[in-house]
Amino acid sequence: MNNKIFLWLLCALTIVSAGCSKSAFLDINTDPNNPSDVPPKVLLPSSTITLAFANANELSRVASTLIQHNAGVANQAVGFDIYNLDGSFDNSWNFEVFAGALPVIQALIDKTDTTGLGPNYAGIGKIQKAYLISRATDIWGDVPYSQAGQGLTFPQPRFDKQEDIYQGNAGLGIQSLFDLVKEGIADLKKTTPQGGFVVGSDDLVYNGVLNNWIRAGNTLLLKLAITISNVNPTLAKSTIDAVIADNMFISSNAQDLDVPFGSAEGSQSPLYSFNEVNRPTDLMLSTRFLNLMTSLNAEEYLGQLYTQPTGAFVSFDNGAGTTPPPLANRSKYNEFVVGNENDGSVVTLLSNSQRAFILAEAALILNTAGDENALFQEGIRAAMLKSGLTSTQVDDYFTANPTIVNLSGSTENQRKQIITWKYISNVVDPLEAYNDYRRTGYPVLQVALNASGDDPSVIPKRYTYPPNETSANPNIPKPRPLTNQKVWWGK
Repeated sequence: MNNKIFLWLLCALTIVSAGCSKSAFLDINTDPNNPSDVPPKVLLPSSTITLAFANANELSRVASTLIQHNAGVANQAVGFDIYNLDGSFDNSWNFEVFAGALPVIQALIDKTDTTGLGPNYAGIGKIQKAYLISRATDIWGDVPYSQAGQGLTFPQPRFDKQEDIYQGNAGLGIQSLFDLVKEGIADLKKTTPQGGFVVGSDDLVYNGVLNNWIRAGNTLLLKLAITISNVNPTLAKSTIDAVIADNMFISSNAQDLDVPFGSAEGSQSPLYSFNEVNRPTDLMLSTRFLNLMTSLNAEEYLGQLYTQPTGAFVSFDNGAGTTPPPLANRSKYNEFVVGNENDGSVVTLLSNSQRAFILAEAALILNTAGDENALFQEGIRAAMLKSGLTSTQVDDYFTANPTIVNLSGSTENQRKQIITWKYISNVVDPLEAYNDYRRTGYPVLQVALNASGDDPSVIPKRYTYPPNETSANPNIPKPRPLTNQKVWWGK
């Protein structure tokens, strides 16, 4: 697997040398020692790894402090913990999203879609592109989309409005994320022509099992739909209804969209390399998250998520500004989250527990099919089992805590219960927890101590645009939206 993972480095270098242009990938090889035509079997592992890397690196770390899974106790994390975001994200924007994952994904689509020789590759690429762009617009609001990933054609791409990115705008040539995903699913159902490109072991996640990519695509539709459920409940409901009727979504932990990383240096996930190798001093368990888990009697589950080096959880309050405990005593991400030096780790993009929580919330607020309480419990069980707890341990927790694992009270209180447990399960995906908090207000969080930034009274509702893009692209929204301004779909 490690050799496959290293392919993304080769592809990234190839893309840089090709100037990230569509035409460069369609040229015919004339020098076997200097190829200009990158095959899909190289592009796919590269697109998968770069997508996962962008999702789990700096953007995720910042979210983990804002939504108080972690407290930042050293270096840049201290500033993020108290909302000092301005002047950040150049690397994330440039090298991970818009000049990192996106050109590779677009190259995969262009290589296989326009020729008709690899419809299944094109389908995966379109799902990956929709996922990546949804992350970018969820974080920043208006971002390049319809003109992004085409560096030679649009060196200064237009910033599309978030509502157009989600819903489409035919007049501006903007395809909705929903239509992009549906197009990808349709491509995955096509038969590859004789002599065409067949997805196989180069698929690092599903090893060429296309039905699992279809399930992932439909689960992504659920995610997109619930994200906009405040502002367009009609589209959200119709999308979720259609996915439920199709009955092809992630329905077991074995089908999760988990991207594997290796254990050797250079192939490690950003979760492992940052937290265990490069910056082990920067993040530790938030006291606020510890208090929440204690209130739910869920310390056993918390022990799967965070370490207990002293035999107990040792946490730190967000923004406290005091000297943190000694490094050896701190509770930090456990192996379930970051992996280990022998077996590597995974980055979770879509999961069975996430799907169950989405359907529970949708049944509650949109009246879609399904029993919200059963789906709520399914989400808790899936998350706990994936963390490494045994079925007996999960059953014992349910038996001992009936009022915690059953929905009760008003519709709003039940939504709070669903989102709070989804937030807990998303320790592995803080960006999704950040989305849920900004659109629902749950879990209930208080601002960090000693908060600063644009507005010390508000947990940031968006990230700041990076300085390099601000200076280089005249199309960027000006003045910069403050972090107390909600994104289009926010509450």
